[in-house]
Order: sequence, then structure tokens, then C-alpha cells
Amino acid sequence: MADRYKTGNTEFGSLQRAKILKGLIVLIAISYIGRLGYLQIIKGSAFLSVSEAQAIKQNIIDPFRGNMYDRNGELIVHNEPSFTVKLTPSDFDTLRYPLLASLLNTSVFEIQKKLKPFIGYSRFEPVKIARNIDRDMAFLIEEYLDYLPGIEVAIESKRLYNFEGTMSHLLGYTSEINAAQLERMQYYKPGDIIGKTGLEYTYEDFLRGTKGIRYVAVNRSGQKVSSFNNGKSDDPVVNGMDIKLAIDKGAQEKAMELLEGKRGSIIAMDPNNGEIVVYLSKPDYDLKEMSGRVRPEYYKQLREDPGKPLVNRGIMSGYPPGSTWKMLVGMAALQEGIINENTTLVCNGAFHFGNRVFKCHGGAHGAINIRTAIKTSCNIFFYRCALKLGLDRLAKYAQMFRFGQKTFIDIPNENRGFYPTAEMLEKRFGKGASKYRGRLVNYGIGQGEINVTPIQMAVYISAIANKGTVYQPHVVRSIHNNLTGKHLKMDYDANKVDISEHVFDIIRNGMFDVVNAPGGTGLWAFAPYRQYLPEYKVYGKTGTAQNPHGADHSWFVCFATKGDKPVLAIACMVENAGFGSTVAAPIAYQVLTKFLRPDYDKDMPHVSLAKKDSTNQNKIQ
Repeated sequence: MADRYKTGNTEFGSLQRAKILKGLIVLIAISYIGRLGYLQIIKGSAFLSVSEAQAIKQNIIDPFRGNMYDRNGELIVHNEPSFTVKLTPSDFDTLRYPLLASLLNTSVFEIQKKLKPFIGYSRFEPVKIARNIDRDMAFLIEEYLDYLPGIEVAIESKRLYNFEGTMSHLLGYTSEINAAQLERMQYYKPGDIIGKTGLEYTYEDFLRGTKGIRYVAVNRSGQKVSSFNNGKSDDPVVNGMDIKLAIDKGAQEKAMELLEGKRGSIIAMDPNNGEIVVYLSKPDYDLKEMSGRVRPEYYKQLREDPGKPLVNRGIMSGYPPGSTWKMLVGMAALQEGIINENTTLVCNGAFHFGNRVFKCHGGAHGAINIRTAIKTSCNIFFYRCALKLGLDRLAKYAQMFRFGQKTFIDIPNENRGFYPTAEMLEKRFGKGASKYRGRLVNYGIGQGEINVTPIQMAVYISAIANKGTVYQPHVVRSIHNNLTGKHLKMDYDANKVDISEHVFDIIRNGMFDVVNAPGGTGLWAFAPYRQYLPEYKVYGKTGTAQNPHGADHSWFVCFATKGDKPVLAIACMVENAGFGSTVAAPIAYQVLTKFLRPDYDKDMPHVSLAKKDSTNQNKIQ
């Protein structure tokens, strides 16, 4: 055989070739052995997970809701991470209910109750059965996931509030979507959070963001074993857009302080564009209690509270406007040529109409013109004007300022109030009701069937301040698109009323005298604040509205100008509080001063009103 190698008479041709072949065989063997070792030892656990995977599953990643900022860029509403437990019915073993209930510190009944509304929706969609659980509970559940197929602990967000007091009726709250909403809105899944009231509701489409999708491989127990396609197929989550409000945080907090323990509303509006600078309804509720899991006993307490804290008084409650209505009657009479600025009407202290006597508060004012009638709030002057105007002409001017109509503020559930046109009177009281002229006497001073909301009054006083432009009121200034970095300005309506500027000048002169001239009904209440606003002119009107259900309501409306430009208008209403000059006026003055001079209360700390208990409202005079 050796001879064959030497002579070259072999199939390999030479000894060298044989050695090369043997080397190749050894190398191939080593490669296979190495590869098998790598796959079995180093990558074995990873491939085991893939081999155990039964399906590709979508994991929905919830976005963080957009933040809210005030007009000065101060953060008002933001978020913090929160743990949520999800249950996928198709994967869950019902024998594990007791274990799950024990870990969640609840009952099997409560878990099943949570699932019930979504049973008919989809067994393959996860349902959020517990949210805002603490960190220890989340970690404990994570430890037991091997025994709880179909259970997942996810990180979501919870609303946080960065201000003193509350803004519940303004901002609104979020809560879980219900079954009826799920049928109408395809974007949402069971257990999703949705804006329910306030700005959270109105701007839901902007605040909610866009969900992300993460694809994962899951095993037969429904547990994640690996990502899919290295995450290349995932859809990124997009957090909600931020919104910038016209609200002034300092003035808002001052209003909350002043109205604490009372029932009513304060609304401050920029007469130049309709921006709402202060919006408050009291009593209200704690938004922190409504964020995350709402305690049933807390919600029951709100529902049963006689002060009705769930009612948004600024846009939902209607009240007689009282003497704050007199400017509208005066404008109508002036514009229609029934009176002019020099016309005098006689006030003898009582007005006889039919078999009734209508009195004027403060005794007889004698022969007075429109300016003095506004300053002294003479009832008889405006009784006479309303009778000369008639029902239809008075209704025309009321409608110009959106009384009896919605203002379309960007806060939901607005009430249109009630203004008694002839058609409405006939419908409510029967044929011939609109012919009863005695109603006009009451309408002349804002009584009778007239009901207005505080937001309508804010729009009305703003239009007087800017001499005739009725702006659509709005809280949101702009929306910030986090992807593009651009601010989207919102568009709002504005309409000019058919009243001459000269008429507004006459009415404004009377309102100036209310606050600044001897005999003005709002003079004394403004005295402590005048020194802080030397560069501003303040105009106002008090109102005490008769209330058939209890003590009179206290009204005050005002606005301030710097030079010829109006800067802020305010409508303040306090339920069952008596005279407008003693309760509503000092509150409105302080809010106005706080906005124009943010540091004034540091110089004058004694100006804050004493807090009243809500149970003693009928005693406030």
C-alpha cells in the first residue's frame, strides 16, 4: 500500500491531498459541533421560547394624555405613571379567580362584576379590572403570573393637578369608557379612559393621543415569550397634545378662595377676544378623588349633597338677573329712540300699574336721566322703559346678547337659560299670556320669567365693555402638536350687535358712576381696591335678584379699561346671599384686582372675605 502512495497510483493522487481531505472533514465536524453547542447552550433558552410560542399577540400601549397649561405657561394638569391589571377572558382560567381576588385584595364577585359589561364585546380583548394599584401589589401579581394565564400588569397614566383648590367644573375628569360608548366609538377598547366632563370631554380627541401596538409571541398560557420581528412591525405610541388655556392661575385660585363655602359662580372674560380668564362654580368636588379609582362612597356623597356640587352653575343654572339687566333695557330704549341721554323720568318711590304697586328701593329718586338711573339702580325708570318698548322689541335686544340661547362655550352641557318671547309665553301659560303687560314691568328690572346663566352675563358685560362685539366664550387658547412642535390656534365666532357706540358710551357712563360717584350702589365696596388700580377705570353694576325659593341672589358685573381698551369683564353670582353690593361686588373686585395686580393681596392681606359655611347661606346679607 505504501508503494502505491509513492508511485502515485492511487485515487487521491498524492499523500498531501489525502491530508487536506482529512483536515476538511475535521473542520466541518468541528463547525457542526460548535454550531450545535451554540444553539443548544448559548441560544437554547431563546429558541425554547420561540418553540413554545403559540401565537402572535398585539399588546396595546396606552399614550399619556396631553398636559394643560395656563395663560402664563404654568402647568395645571399633567400625569404620573400608574399600574393597571388587565385580564384577557379567552386566556384566563376561571379556577384562578380566588387567587387573583386575594392578590387584588377584593372579591371574586367584584372582578366578575367588572368583566360583565364587556363579556359580549370580545373574549380576546384584555379588560382592565384594577387600575391605580400600588407598587407592592403590582410586584406581587408579577410574581404569580405563571399561575395566572391571561393576566398582565401594564403601566398607564394618572391625572395630577398642580394648583390650590379645585377646578373640577372647568377641567372635568376622566373615567372608564362604558359599554354604550364602546359601541359608538371604534377607537376605544374595554377599560380605556375617556374624558367625561369639562375640557377633558370637549378636547378628548386632542388630549387622548394615539395608541401604540407592540407585537409579541405568546405561549399556550398567554404569557409573552419574545418580541416579534425585533419590534420592526410595532406601531409607536403618540402621547396626547398639550392645550394652553386662557385661565390665569393666580386669579382663579383667588376666586376659589373667595367663593369657598358659598354657592355660586365667578366668570372673568377678556372683552377683546372672548377668552375665559377665570371660571368657577361652587360648590364643587375634588378632582384628585375622581382620578384613578373613584370610591363609591365619595360619588354617593356628591350625589346626595344638598348643595349639588356636581352641577356646573356657570353654564347650567339659570337665575333672574335682577338689576344687572337694566343696562340692556336702557340700551334698547336708547337705540329705539324712546329716550335719549337727557330724557328724565320721574320716580316717586312707587309705580302704579293696574291694581298693583311696584316700589323702588331707596325711596323716591325724583326726575332722573338714564345715567343716574343706572347709578342709583332706580326700578321705576326701567319699569317705564320696558312698557314703552313692548315685549317684542325687548326680546330682540335680549337675543342680540345671546340670552335664551347657548353661548357655545367650550365646556359641555351648557343650558340656554330662558328669555320669555311672545311665542314662549303663549306656549307656557296659554293663549293671551303675551298680552299681559304687567309682565313687562318685571322684565324691566330682570325679574319674572327671565333666567340667565353666569356665562351669558359674562358675554353680555364683555360686549358692553368692547362696545358691541359678542364673542364666543372659550377657555382654550391653542393646542400644541407634540409631533410638529406647532401651536394650533382655535377659531371662535364674533358678531357685532346693531347698537350705536354712542348708546354704549351712555350706558358705560352710568356704570362708571355706580363704582366711582357718590350715590353709586357699588361705590363703597370698591373703595379698598381703588388705590391699587390708579391706571384703570372700573365700571360696574350691582344686582339683587328676587328668588321665589329662598333668600335673594347676589349679582355683580363689572369691567376695567386701560385707556380706551377694555382689559377684563367679570360676572359674579352668589346664591341666596342678599345684596349684590355687600357680597358679590367685593368678591368681583378682588378677582379683578388680583388679575391686574397679582401682588396686591400681599400689600393688603385683610381684604379677603371671611369664609361662610354653606349651611348658613340664607343668613348672608
